Amino acid sequence: MDARLNIFESPVASKFLKQLIGASTSLKNTGLPLSTQELVKIRASQINGCGFCLDMHTKEAAAAGESPMRLNLVAAWREATVFTEAERAALELAEQGTRIADAAGGVPDEVWAKAAEHYDEEQLAALMSLIALINAFNRVNVMVQLPAGDYRVGQFA
Repeated sequence: MDARLNIFESPVASKFLKQLIGASTSLKNTGLPLSTQELVKIRASQINGCGFCLDMHTKEAAAAGESPMRLNLVAAWREATVFTEAERAALELAEQGTRIADAAGGVPDEVWAKAAEHYDEEQLAALMSLIALINAFNRVNVMVQLPAGDYRVGQFA
C-alpha cells in the first residue's frame, strides 16, 4: 500500500506536520501521565481507523513500559478492570471528544465533570489539547492512507 500523497516531501504538508509535532511536544511535561496520553491517542486512533497512529502509539506505549494486556484492552476499556478510574475518565473524554459530531451539544457535562474529578485544570487543558491534536493527526493520515506497520519507536522525536 502506498500513501496517496508523500506528506513528508510535500512542502505544505511537511510544514503543517512540523507545527502539529511542535504542539505535541508542548504536552509532554504537563502533569498528564505519559501512559494516559498514549492510551488516549490509541483510543482516538481506534475510533478514527488510523492504522499509522495505532502502530506508532502502541509501539511508543510498549516501549514506555505499558503492558500488552492493557494495550490489547483499550478498545474494550469499559469492560476491562486494568484501567484506573482516572484513565477511564480520560478514555471516555477521548471518545466523546473524538465522536463530537455524534452527540448534539458536544461532550456531555457529566463526562467533563468525571474527568475533572481526576485531573486539575492544567491537566484537563492538556487532555483536551491532546484529544484535538490526535484527531488532527488521524485525519491527515486517514485521508492520505499512510501505511501502518513500519513505525520505529522515537522515529519523529
